Amino acid sequence: MERRLQRRSVTRAHIVDHKRQQANGSNPRAATSKYFSAQSLMVLLCLTASLLILPLILPPLPPPPFMLLLLPIGIFLVLLILAFMPSDVQNIASSCL
Repeated sequence: MERRLQRRSVTRAHIVDHKRQQANGSNPRAATSKYFSAQSLMVLLCLTASLLILPLILPPLPPPPFMLLLLPIGIFLVLLILAFMPSDVQNIASSCL
């Protein structure tokens, strides 16, 4: 029984040391492969290329209608009002309990 516990602690320590070595940046390729698969990296590269090339190929678009330009300003104003609106903290805390 004691040997099993000792083996588990040695195995866990080995795994932790291995993860630390990977996290230290000893292999920068391993860090990116941990977050992005080959398919997602390819999608990101294609999206970047299309964002760089398509504006050069496509003709310029006419400006949007004036009312459509007011939409982001309206959203910003609503968010600004919500951000500075006081809230009743006691009601929030009691409803979570």
